[in-house]
Amino acid sequence: MAKNKTNPTSENVSAFIEHFTDTEQKRSDSFDLIALMQDASGFEAKMWGPSIIGFGTYHYKYESGHEGDAPLVGFSPRKSAISLYVFTGLPEHKHLLSDLGKYKMGKACIYIKKLSDINSEVLKQLIKATINYLQTKYRL
Repeated sequence: MAKNKTNPTSENVSAFIEHFTDTEQKRSDSFDLIALMQDASGFEAKMWGPSIIGFGTYHYKYESGHEGDAPLVGFSPRKSAISLYVFTGLPEHKHLLSDLGKYKMGKACIYIKKLSDINSEVLKQLIKATINYLQTKYRL
């Protein structure tokens, strides 16, 4: 069975942001996102793999037998956009997206250009809904 590529690391989150982000805007937004996500989730920021900043952790196991650990929520300040890993994709949570602001939707994440494009209070609601869902589903 394939091994997970995205695992927690001991890398320093602040050092990662300082070296990885390519603009002052993305750097500032990254530090602001850390504060927002720590506040909303109750978990400290931790590096997952080479480029994801995650908060909390859960253990999943699929029907296929594949299992592993993942952050409850997180983000990555990628070059083209900031990837937010904060949405379950469940129909009962889609209403939260209507007031989020300016974003693009990927299969498993939300892409934003800058933090000021979205409503941070709605983002906090998404974070809490996602964590609640994962903690219930995986009995954390």
